[in-house]
Parts: sequence; structure tokens; C-alpha cells
Amino acid sequence: MPATTAPPTHAANRPVGQAMRRGAAGRCPACGEGRLFTGYLRVKDHCPSCGTDLHHHRADDGPAYVTILIVSHLAASLMLTIYTLYRPSTLVMLGVFVGGSLLLSLLMLPRVKGAWVGFQWAKRMHGFGQAAEDPAHAVSPQSAESRR
Repeated sequence: MPATTAPPTHAANRPVGQAMRRGAAGRCPACGEGRLFTGYLRVKDHCPSCGTDLHHHRADDGPAYVTILIVSHLAASLMLTIYTLYRPSTLVMLGVFVGGSLLLSLLMLPRVKGAWVGFQWAKRMHGFGQAAEDPAHAVSPQSAESRR
């Protein structure tokens, strides 16, 4: 019977919770100092403080789906409670909950995306940490820019 071996670990584990909190705060998941975004949702290619490559992230539609999931659950339960207790008019309900959902979505989306990038960094997904483990397969920032 062959002996089972643990998968090789090339580097120390990265703290997932800390990286996600730093990302949600809009900071570099590695050092917590540098800004993560250049604008509202555009992630910087490198951390200005520690130089960590951030261009590996693949957030795509994931943060939007998570934001919609959270906002819709909050809005639906709050809408049901408000309607049951106060019975406001349809126009008041529509105005308050459409506006509130839009505002909450816009406020949450950068935080969810930052946490998403932090999670990917901590789990070494999509090339995060690959350069330290295998320089032959590292993706240069120039090639990452040419794919866009």
C-alpha cells in the first residue's frame, strides 16, 4: 500500500481573513498599506507600498453577484417588515427601496471586490504567489496589459 504524502507547500499559508479585511478596506491584501484601487473598481497592477503584483486578480462578475445577493436579501426582508408594520403606499415603497438598494449596492461593490481580490491573493489563485514558487511561469505586467 503506497504511503500518502501531503501536498508540497512552497510558502507559508497566507491569512485569508486578514487579506479579505484589508481588501475590503481598499488596501493591499499583502501589506495593508497601499491603496488597492485606482478608481471606483479598477485594481492597481502593483501595490505602491510593498510592490506586490495585483494584476493577477480575476474578479469578473463574482463581486457583483455577491453584492446583489446581499442587498436583495436585506431589501426583501426589510421591505416585508416595513410593509407589514406600516403599510406605506406603493410609490413610497418603490422610491425608498429602489433608491436604498441602489445606494447600498454602490457602497458595497468596491468592498466586496476588495475582499474578493484579498481572498484570491491569500489562496494564491490565478498566479498570485506563482512568481515566488516558479519564476518560469510568472506572468509579466507587460503581458497582462497586452491581454486587455
